[in-house]
Amino acid sequence: MLNESQVEAGKEIQQRTGKTFYFATRLLPERVRHATYVLYAFFRVADEVVDAEETAPPEQQRERLERLRAEALGDVETGDPVLSAFAELREQYDIDPDDVNVFIDAMESDIHKDRHATYEELETYMDGSASAVGRMMTAVMRPDDPKQALPHATALGQAFQLSNFLRDVGEDVVERDRVYLPETTLERHGVDVAQILDLEFDDRVAEVMRDELRRAESLYRDGVAGIEYLPHDCQFPVLLSAVLYADHHRSIRKLGYDTLSTTPDLSFGRKVFLLGKTAAYWAVWRDPVAVFKAVSVVPYPEDEEFDADFGPGSTPVGKVRSRGRVSGWIRALSRWGSD
Repeated sequence: MLNESQVEAGKEIQQRTGKTFYFATRLLPERVRHATYVLYAFFRVADEVVDAEETAPPEQQRERLERLRAEALGDVETGDPVLSAFAELREQYDIDPDDVNVFIDAMESDIHKDRHATYEELETYMDGSASAVGRMMTAVMRPDDPKQALPHATALGQAFQLSNFLRDVGEDVVERDRVYLPETTLERHGVDVAQILDLEFDDRVAEVMRDELRRAESLYRDGVAGIEYLPHDCQFPVLLSAVLYADHHRSIRKLGYDTLSTTPDLSFGRKVFLLGKTAAYWAVWRDPVAVFKAVSVVPYPEDEEFDADFGPGSTPVGKVRSRGRVSGWIRALSRWGSD
């Protein structure tokens, strides 16, 4: 059982470094919320080892990550409160050691690898850096049928990660000299890595961004389709997370796809607005896919007003869905938080 100090340590790290995820995490039931603070703290501790490249040589980074791996898996004792809490959590929820290993492997790859030749190569990286995170979160939530939930958790984790990469293209170049856009996508549109490293945006880079946004949105559609397999009290917070992360796409498109010169940010006011809107639809429908289609900016090809560049969240939804919307919002807001 996690103690209060372990939970608070994890919460402080998430609150400081993962504001969007923290916003949704607070809506999880306590049994999952406290565990999530610990999970996130572990992920950040490992990530910060890699991001310390200016203060630690590669060999020291690798040694530290291998030590983290051993501590997280319980192979050696640790005095670090984050690692001891994670090791306890891993045993309590029977988190797959393979997911811990692929996560650490992905962090280690960031030490020596700053380019990805193909999307398949990037996908392998994201399986460790993001999908493994989704699978660990699923283990903590304890769905009735994990086999049904896990493939969708994998897709949703990748969707979140890809959205972050597309939001942070310029920031990753300036701060880490890394390019997460697949070189095959760049080449298809006549862009080379040097142009990204020089932060030179043009219409060809915009086409690259469009392609990768559409890829991410396909992952969102796949991931959200599995939210129904999660415990009922976890469904809304995970759905809200998907709505929030996907909303970066709205900001990216609003910038004309130029995230080389600007890193879009999701304001607190926007988060509150999306929380209220998502809660309103959820109170009426209780259907993750239907709510996501109505609220998010992710387009669905079967929608009457499908637009691959903007999505149903930016345009009026179909006639059937709009019927009774005002009264639905009033009912929903009055019921929010009552169950």
